[in-house]
Amino acid sequence: MKAKKSTTKPATTRIARPAPAKAAAKGETQELRSGAQCVVDGFVENGAQVVFGYPGGAVLDIFNVINRAELHFILPRHEQGAVHAADGFARASGKVGVCLVTSGPGATNTITGLATAYMDGIPLVCVCGQVPQSMIGNDAFQEADVTGITRPVTKHNFLVRSADDIPRIMAEAFYIAATGKPGPVVIDIPKDVQRQKTAVRRPAQVSIRSYNPDITADPAQITKLAQAINQAQRPVLYVGGGVIAGNASAELAALARWADIPVTTTLMGLGSFPETDPLALRMLGMHGSYAANMAVQGCDLLISVGARFDDRVTGRVDTFAPHATIAHIDIDRSAIGKITRTHIPVLGYVKPVLQALLPLVQPAKRTAWQAQVSEWKAEHPAFTYPHKEKTLLPQFVIEKVYEVSKGNAVVVTDVGQHQMWSAHFYQYTRPRSFISSGGLGTMGFGLPAAIGTQLARPHELVVAIVGDGGIQMNAQELVVAVEHHLPIKVIILNNGHLGMVRQWQEIFYSRNYASVVLGPKGRLAGERLPARPQQYLPDFMKLAEAHGAQGMRITRPEDVVKGLRQAFSSPEPWVIECMVDPEANVLPMVPPGASLSDMLCKLA
Repeated sequence: MKAKKSTTKPATTRIARPAPAKAAAKGETQELRSGAQCVVDGFVENGAQVVFGYPGGAVLDIFNVINRAELHFILPRHEQGAVHAADGFARASGKVGVCLVTSGPGATNTITGLATAYMDGIPLVCVCGQVPQSMIGNDAFQEADVTGITRPVTKHNFLVRSADDIPRIMAEAFYIAATGKPGPVVIDIPKDVQRQKTAVRRPAQVSIRSYNPDITADPAQITKLAQAINQAQRPVLYVGGGVIAGNASAELAALARWADIPVTTTLMGLGSFPETDPLALRMLGMHGSYAANMAVQGCDLLISVGARFDDRVTGRVDTFAPHATIAHIDIDRSAIGKITRTHIPVLGYVKPVLQALLPLVQPAKRTAWQAQVSEWKAEHPAFTYPHKEKTLLPQFVIEKVYEVSKGNAVVVTDVGQHQMWSAHFYQYTRPRSFISSGGLGTMGFGLPAAIGTQLARPHELVVAIVGDGGIQMNAQELVVAVEHHLPIKVIILNNGHLGMVRQWQEIFYSRNYASVVLGPKGRLAGERLPARPQQYLPDFMKLAEAHGAQGMRITRPEDVVKGLRQAFSSPEPWVIECMVDPEANVLPMVPPGASLSDMLCKLA
């Protein structure tokens, strides 16, 4: 099916033209508010509870009134940290994340966070200050073309020209961010607009002529999909983050169990279906399970539910699911047919589509297909690793995190080998229990996202699993957890390298280890770890102490469980540094450009 332009993403930049304030009725006096006050009121009126932000000259008028609002304001130490924290809050809560930054570098520092949210479909509203309108285009101090810069990495953005437009724009921004395929929205507000006065209030309802996300799926397509399921001998459900965003996990599980269909998930779909269920194939793709990849390659019907067929899932596209009729349920029209041919497209929100589909599907027991799946699972269990005596292995650490937390933690990861091991060796049984940067693969995401997650889920155990490379990109945010008494547990799997890059250099670049060693040299050659703590580069225990957090360094496998129990039972933020094997690799692995059928389960 040829890709069509999505109806869920409006024209990128809306320049809000000045509109006259609504006149007061005869004998009625309407209160005038500043544009800055309208912004703060807009946060509250549109359901925001937590705002992450950093002040500066272009937003001082907003900061002058924000501390009087019923909002929990969090001051991170970098604007990128602010956006990642808002992103984590949104992923963990299902609500719109909110951040507030100043002009120029304040706004440009948000770009990586906005791109991260945009790739994964996370609802955010980011308000940026801007220089006064009379100075726009004059290279004024801390001026940047925010609407132009953010256009490729936002669902929509606004440049506000009048305070009269702010109440409407705030309402529209939250609506756009949360509906259709969710995504980030930027509101750029010049300083003079923040000081203007207006009597305009928030509209009673939001209606945007060019944006109509409430799509009702075609009943004929749902019927066609039901018939395909009823006729299939070897169906597979391929599930992505859209099921979590659409709060459709219960409906998905009902369909899988009713029709006896194996379920595989993407990285963003982890937790949408319980991985402890006999129907679970676990994750598929480049680092997916053998059973998941073989089932996809052998199925006769592949039902994609809220997934987008990205390259880390498909491998070589022309060999992906070669025997299958492909069905695709998605709210984003542009995603259907974009990567691979779709035989049964179903455009609509996942939850009502599954609700309408289930009564049309016949109950089934697919004995032969399940026997084949069980054979694949037995042939290559998901997931395993070679044990080394007296060596602390990263996979072992994550297994123990699962054991000590009893599977009830909310796991937040950075990006790299530890991210894949977290997907492999922790079993996710509920939605929004795995928080990670998927599409953009953003190092530095884990720590600030864990802060946002803990604020969204204050009574749950939040465990950030990070690498020694990624943690250094936003390590400054640790002090925010300490300041706000957020009991996050940061587990650093320290292998002394940029681990995933080292793995690729080992496998595909003849062990030419260029620019990947972190900390003490010689770890890769098997030298003993330094005996004196001051020789660690950096010394994460001193970093934890400097920020006011508790710290623990673990070097032996026998100390892992005891250390985790001590940290997990504490009401304080902890940094647990585990000195793991520097040569551990993430397996299975599908080489880049190869078919899923050519996955490597072990290295020669």
